[in-house]
Amino acid sequence: MLVPVFTLKLNHKINPHMVTVGKYDGMHPCLTAATQAGKVFIHNPHTRGQRLSSSRITQSTQDSDISLLNINQAVSCLASGVFNPSHEHHSLLVGTQTDLLAYDVHNNSDVFYREVADGANAIVLGQLGGISPPLAIIGGNCALQGFDHEGNDLFWTVTGDNVRSLCLCDFTGDGNNELLVGSEDYDIRVFKEDEMMAEMTETETVTSLCHMHGSRFGYALANGTVGVYDRTARYWRIKSKNQAMSIHAFDLNSDGVCELITGWSNGKIDARSDRTGEVIFKDNFTSSVAGVVEGDYRMDGQIQLICTSIEGEVRGYLPASKEMKGNLMDASVEQDLIRELSNRKQNLLLELRNYQENSKAGTGSKKKEKEGQMGVIPANTQLQTALSVNTGSENHKPSVDLTISTSNETIIRAVLIFAEGIFEGESHVVHPSAQNLSGCIRVPIIPPKDVPVDLHIKAFVGGKSSTQFHVFELTRQLPRFSMYALCTQGSAPKPRGKATFSINDRLQRVVMWLNQNFLLPEDIEVPDVCFTSLRGAGQLCIKIEQSGEITVNTDDMDLAGDVIQSLSSFLAIEDLNVDADFPDYFEEVRNTLVQVDEYHSVHQRLTAEMADHSNLIRNMLVQAEDARLMGDMKTMKKRYIELFDLNRDLINGYKIRSNNHAELLNCLRAVNQVIQRAGRLRVGKPKNQVITACRDAIKNNNVNALFKIMRAGIQSC
Repeated sequence: MLVPVFTLKLNHKINPHMVTVGKYDGMHPCLTAATQAGKVFIHNPHTRGQRLSSSRITQSTQDSDISLLNINQAVSCLASGVFNPSHEHHSLLVGTQTDLLAYDVHNNSDVFYREVADGANAIVLGQLGGISPPLAIIGGNCALQGFDHEGNDLFWTVTGDNVRSLCLCDFTGDGNNELLVGSEDYDIRVFKEDEMMAEMTETETVTSLCHMHGSRFGYALANGTVGVYDRTARYWRIKSKNQAMSIHAFDLNSDGVCELITGWSNGKIDARSDRTGEVIFKDNFTSSVAGVVEGDYRMDGQIQLICTSIEGEVRGYLPASKEMKGNLMDASVEQDLIRELSNRKQNLLLELRNYQENSKAGTGSKKKEKEGQMGVIPANTQLQTALSVNTGSENHKPSVDLTISTSNETIIRAVLIFAEGIFEGESHVVHPSAQNLSGCIRVPIIPPKDVPVDLHIKAFVGGKSSTQFHVFELTRQLPRFSMYALCTQGSAPKPRGKATFSINDRLQRVVMWLNQNFLLPEDIEVPDVCFTSLRGAGQLCIKIEQSGEITVNTDDMDLAGDVIQSLSSFLAIEDLNVDADFPDYFEEVRNTLVQVDEYHSVHQRLTAEMADHSNLIRNMLVQAEDARLMGDMKTMKKRYIELFDLNRDLINGYKIRSNNHAELLNCLRAVNQVIQRAGRLRVGKPKNQVITACRDAIKNNNVNALFKIMRAGIQSC
């Protein structure tokens, strides 16, 4: 069994996800973590007795090895590493919801301090693509921003939702890092600099990402799922009732390949094989795990796996020795494995006994009765499935109906369906009562998003009097745009929004795409179609001219982007510019931009007022203390009453400023999503050009140019 090589008890509570190890003097690794009340502690046992003092750093009174960095704001993310290529020592990066601080801990000085309008929910430090200096990349409200060591803004782009996790990984194998972004809309997106090159949809918010090796990376979701991808292919995943607080790649069993180390909310730590997900080691803290990192903390030339809990407990583990290689589990875990194999043996013996009894059944009516009870069915029995669009009624919501039936008189006793992102818990069981048994079961499905989903179906099939059943297994794919019902174009007003583009491909290929991605009563031959959204988003009309010009009519800009991205992927289109006009949506955007300007002006005014109040408070405090020392109690009392009133006004002003900032963040998030939607209407280089040009137009406060870019792309400007 692997045991910790060192254990520390720090007198500070640690915020989850905010732990790092940095060599701030270029030599000695220091455990760094965010604590409550806007502080970051730096544990440095290697220079014991050295006192640090500055306006930001103070020495902890509880532990001489710990220094406290005062941020005076709630810390939202933390990272460390080599930031300046000309220096070997690490810099500390601290993100809040309003600012990014790059700090030189060794010299007790700011590297830079930048206001970040979109906030910093996640941070990663390293090389991105062909950008030469290391970047501090932060993810906030639907935006990604990268700074070099001088504070220059060298990278910016938008993503679909609030960013929760970031990771650098050589996803393509070309020797340059790509940026992996996990967000609240359940997607993992891969950016090659500012170009999005891949997208994987998961079933919950992506809370953690970590690079394993090569193009392989680990991920964790808010619902307790952890797993490993190799590029866009998922190797394995497991789901726990606990939440994964931190994941890290570390070769714990010394086999030359990193395992996925996971720290859980119940205090458990486990290491899983990157290939199979099999647990090869586990340990337990008494409280939730805060972070998992690595470093040579003992300064003996060996890298340790360092695990921390939210209560300040720290444990370090060395990789297994040659004698322990591949045998990190303790005896109790081996006993659990023996118990599991024993249960499996009992189940197999029971199944074998059933087959033996079935083969010994009598003849005639007794044989038939016995066969019926044993679940014997005709050899030609088949399980058939069909998908159809149900537009709904007063008693039933619109849905996609999955019909499961048998090919003869047998009945279906139960159906299990496994599908990602559709059912709560990712599975759904239909178990009809004994009075309603039949050979056909209809299951309504309501996909929340327009993504293709594999339905893994298991059905128990047998006779009406059967007590044992045959299990049929099959997989059926739900098309991407299954929640759209075919309709006639004259049945409702035509949508005002539209996107127009041209392709150089045969119309039959577009028809083939329609038949694969929509649920149609029968294969269509005419490419002009109109659909009604079962989610209440109005109509979607697709019209194709003989010249290759395609017009997508819908008032939902997101849907138009999904259609264009899906069609472009099917036709292998690398670059596509689109003319778009969504008048209702653009009017909302115009109103949002007006609100942003108003919130910005209010923010500046309130900040100025708070600064004035702070100066007045400082002066009054000095006057009150002077009066006290001089024995002038009347003046002292008057100044302290005025001080109390000013302090109350300052607190009220702060509340107003805080509410204003929250509204400003919501508006900025909407603006970033506008840019994202405008980009998704294009493919390849036109997409990146539109995103960059939209950002420049917003920075320059050029609203007219912004709408021109969103309508016609970059060509019009």
